[in-house]
Amino acid sequence: MEWIQAIILGLVQGLTEFLPISSSGHLSIIGQLLPNSEDPGAAFTAITQLGTETAVLVFFWKDIVRIIKNWFGSVTGRVDKKDPDARMGWFIIIGSLPIGILGILLEDYIDSTFRSLWVTATMLIVFGIFLAIADRIGREQRELKDLTIRHGIIYGFAQALALVPGVSRSGGTITAGLLMGYTREAAARYSFLLAIPAVFASGLYKLAGSLSEGFTGYYGLGSTLLATVVAFVVGYLIIGWFLKYVSNKSYSIFVWYRIGLGLALYVLLGTGLLAA
Repeated sequence: MEWIQAIILGLVQGLTEFLPISSSGHLSIIGQLLPNSEDPGAAFTAITQLGTETAVLVFFWKDIVRIIKNWFGSVTGRVDKKDPDARMGWFIIIGSLPIGILGILLEDYIDSTFRSLWVTATMLIVFGIFLAIADRIGREQRELKDLTIRHGIIYGFAQALALVPGVSRSGGTITAGLLMGYTREAAARYSFLLAIPAVFASGLYKLAGSLSEGFTGYYGLGSTLLATVVAFVVGYLIIGWFLKYVSNKSYSIFVWYRIGLGLALYVLLGTGLLAA
């Protein structure tokens, strides 16, 4: 059952990581609905996210190589500092600082308090409403070439909100992007690129910790790696679909899904069918 459940959770991670519906929240919920009735935990979540972020690396490989090359070139003076890719490199670094700092400072809360399903249900609804507002009033006039340091910092703090399950990394950054006037596709694309440093740092940190402790939870090293591989395959397929979808459609379907799931969680928790 451990291996079957790992495959299920890998599918969930791959399906939900890039959609604005919170992959960590879904892993926590689905984990309790499986036969072992156990939250897979922050470490399992962070490690399986390595799979979906590897999918981002593969999907945007040419863009990422160009960004890194031109960023190093701008540092050494071989590339103009105003080059769009060089600037993108700086914006990714700047935008990664908030979640890196807060992730370290709030690690104990991330591993415990924040994983309460009451918190997840509330965040699903609250940030679903925020996404609806942003989708409605966003002017969609800016592209990624229009990024500024101020916007990069705001994006960064929006991403940091995803430390709380239920908020959604992509949901937070996309909401911030829409409110700042970026197009849906630009906000989604930057969300994917911005997540790379934070997710790999968090995932590798948790992986190292789990290896040193011997994977004491329900899921062992083998089943966790299996879930990570499944998440990579599914996540890769989702990225392309999602970028095409948001280029000409609103986020309303995700808003209603978040609100409906949040309300359903309140009912399940209130009736004792799920433990917080």
